[in-house]
Amino acid sequence: MEKGKYSIAVFRGDGIGPEVIRQAILVLNAVSRRAGIVLDFRDGLIGGAAYEETGDPLPDESMALAKDSDAILLGSVGGPRWEGLNHHLRPERALLDLRKNLGLYANLRPVIVLEDLLGASPLKQHIARNVDILIVRELTGGIYFGQPRGIRTENGMRIGLNTLVYSEAEISRIGRIAFSLASKRRKHLCSVDKANVLESSRLWRETMIQINRDYPDVKLEHQYVDNCAMQLIRDPSQFDVIVTDNMFGDILSDEASVITGSIGMLPSASLGDRTALYEPIHGSAPDIAGKDLANPIAAILSAAMMLRYSFHRFDEAAWIESAVREVIKNGMRTADVLQGRRQAVGTEAMGEAIAKKILN
Repeated sequence: MEKGKYSIAVFRGDGIGPEVIRQAILVLNAVSRRAGIVLDFRDGLIGGAAYEETGDPLPDESMALAKDSDAILLGSVGGPRWEGLNHHLRPERALLDLRKNLGLYANLRPVIVLEDLLGASPLKQHIARNVDILIVRELTGGIYFGQPRGIRTENGMRIGLNTLVYSEAEISRIGRIAFSLASKRRKHLCSVDKANVLESSRLWRETMIQINRDYPDVKLEHQYVDNCAMQLIRDPSQFDVIVTDNMFGDILSDEASVITGSIGMLPSASLGDRTALYEPIHGSAPDIAGKDLANPIAAILSAAMMLRYSFHRFDEAAWIESAVREVIKNGMRTADVLQGRRQAVGTEAMGEAIAKKILN
């Protein structure tokens, strides 16, 4: 990576993916102009779009592009039109394989409720106020990747099989990232498991306790996943950093996203030892694709996370986050967070407003 010059693999994907990524790139270009840095965007295919053109949801060319880039920016994959495909050809499989092949084991999902969007949250304002959570999800292990798996027939009966397995090393590396992040925030880490039922969770809890000895300034708390799901709604501001496994993290982060008012507000980063992938946590939303209705803020904030975690451009990341807050404060809303009698703006108008704010 040459200082001041960064190569970015861009996978726009399916549904609203191309629309929101277009706005993220618009905003990044504004940052490039203001900061005097060079961003080299390189397009590749993934998901349903890749399958339609090549017969493969993750072509070799796309994997090579991802490995050869400093970071990856992704829109969304999947949609109803590909649901009948075999498992290995479905768009979602491409995303799982990309994470696995690149070793992207740490998924960071910030959940922040903006003061000016309190009215969009389904929770009462006094409950949603001051929520600032970072969910750290293990991304390449657990039940999504465990073997054996599949559907087979035994004694004339079809059986679906998935295996939940975690090694101490897998738990330790995600735990150390979570403790490190908590030590730079409010020094409170909640580890979420199901240790009263699952042996893998008992190993998870024991490993977290061991790591805590190296981070004595961080208060470690344990919650069962069902209690955590309840607490996220009852009192979400109690949380600082949450660390959990692949499936629990998938579910809890989507639940937590609703607190902000819309899943269209939440970015994510998937970090590995050599590279990282940045994407909004929302899906492809095919029902609104091409209609200029999608909220691009999650994709735009994912770009900010890329600047911070991959390129260490902390000031530039803050420019984007500040611009988003200012545009929201000034009353601009996409339809998903519309309140009262405000007039909704489209995907392009929101992206243009944020980019303009960065340059002003």
